[in-house]
Amino acid sequence: MVIGGLQKNSFIDYPGKISCVIFLSGCNFDCPYCHNPDLAQGCANSPSALDEKNILAFLASHKTFLEGVVISGGEPTLQKDLQHLCTKIKAMGYPVKLDTNGSRPQVLQHLVENGLVDYIAMDIKSDPHDYTPAIQKNYDPEPILTSIRILMESGLAYEFRTTCVKPFVDAGILANIGQVIKGARLYALQQFCDTTVLNRRFFKEKDRRYSDAELLALKAVADEWVQTCIVR
Repeated sequence: MVIGGLQKNSFIDYPGKISCVIFLSGCNFDCPYCHNPDLAQGCANSPSALDEKNILAFLASHKTFLEGVVISGGEPTLQKDLQHLCTKIKAMGYPVKLDTNGSRPQVLQHLVENGLVDYIAMDIKSDPHDYTPAIQKNYDPEPILTSIRILMESGLAYEFRTTCVKPFVDAGILANIGQVIKGARLYALQQFCDTTVLNRRFFKEKDRRYSDAELLALKAVADEWVQTCIVR
């Protein structure tokens, strides 16, 4: 288990709960707008202060304050000990929220079937049929589509979310996404933050950001397909 960071408290990452966020290292996507580039690129080992023993000790000592734990990344499902970590956290009485890109549906299915997660937030980067080449060079849409089905059939609280960056998102692309997640309980459109990104060169020549008014127009497209769409 390679832990790349710990946010000790958050009021926004787990809806309705005060949580901490455990960031796992490494990702299999290359989103140029990624706002956690160090985590995405990965590291070989956790800093000593962030080993599993210290993380679990922190959780044990903050049970009177924290109401949930978020496991994020990077991409958490790449870590072979993710199930072990979730089991330990659940045994402490914490509900667990998982952030994922949906690329490893077999891991999601296992976590869902074994009651190891309580809330799943899955990023949909663009039209699920069109992640190549900017998101992943050797891309097969089926794992993403399978993960979407798993979430929608899981009975758990879940959300899909899309960071709105040109050219990965426009009205037509959102309509395509909407058809794939038709009837989803919650779909969040997120404003792009350009302070720290994985590929700075991608943003040099063109403005990739949507205005607030444009985001609301995109929301109107998504509203037709899902139960609730919000803009963050």
